[in-house]
Amino acid sequence: MTTAFTFPGQGSQAVGMGKALADAYPTAARVFAEVDEALGQNLSKLMWEGPEAELTLTENAQPALMAVSLAAMRVLEEKGVSLKRDAAFVAGHSLGEYSALAAANAFSIADAARLLKIRGRAMQAAVPVGEGAMAALLGLDFATAAEVAAEAAQGQVCQAANDNADGQVVVSGSKAAVERAVEIAKGRGAKRAMLLNVSAPFHCALMRPAADAMAEALAQVEIARPVVPVVSNVLVRAISDPDEIRRRLVEQVTGTVRWRESVRYLADHGVSRLYEIGSGKVLTGLVKRIVDGVEGVAVNTPEDIEKMVVAIV
Repeated sequence: MTTAFTFPGQGSQAVGMGKALADAYPTAARVFAEVDEALGQNLSKLMWEGPEAELTLTENAQPALMAVSLAAMRVLEEKGVSLKRDAAFVAGHSLGEYSALAAANAFSIADAARLLKIRGRAMQAAVPVGEGAMAALLGLDFATAAEVAAEAAQGQVCQAANDNADGQVVVSGSKAAVERAVEIAKGRGAKRAMLLNVSAPFHCALMRPAADAMAEALAQVEIARPVVPVVSNVLVRAISDPDEIRRRLVEQVTGTVRWRESVRYLADHGVSRLYEIGSGKVLTGLVKRIVDGVEGVAVNTPEDIEKMVVAIV
């Protein structure tokens, strides 16, 4: 069986995330301590105790989700799982691409934490609060959702930001344009179209200041060739060249997260099981909606880890 390891994005965070791993495995606890030290912040305390509103802030949620994914990965490795031997690819949803790259040793956990802190702050600061919005258009295919966004723009920014699964597309941009997109989508046959409770309009052209900030930050970080190829969100193909990885991570800030196509790419390249490493089960749920014949397995508790070790090692 050919497998790939996937890593969740924002929205999968929850108070208590990673606590069971830290309690069960000293290796996991060391990862959380490493992230805390890299950031100069007691992020693990926030992850385990809340408050939820503070954890949900983009600058906290992004490194926190990476920390849980890498804590699980380090435990799996300690128990005999080898990414190089046991996975054909890695892939991550938005910030999860950083988790995937850190798991594949393209950069260190500490660098990933610092990059995601910068990324979260820059994405939040790129657009004044209240000027941007995102909306989920459910029941429309990607092409139709993109047409709706283009029609709604009317000189403003409105574009398809997340192609998550068949019939689940998120648009992002200027608040008035996204509100127009919601109304247009209803007239185009969307089952539901609704504004999302997010703090900024991610993955659209309004994020250009954040992309510039990430270009500067990534230029300061050494990126190694990953031990297995990463399927790029913006390209929907596997890449391993460090310079290309750096460029694509910058493009990702303003570009569409092409997750539906990424899962199909993995399936087309023989992958039949996707292990979702980290908090939540969002990506595992999406697999069922994207492609038949591929199994999604969420790995985020000590019990999940033990089961995965039995299955692989």
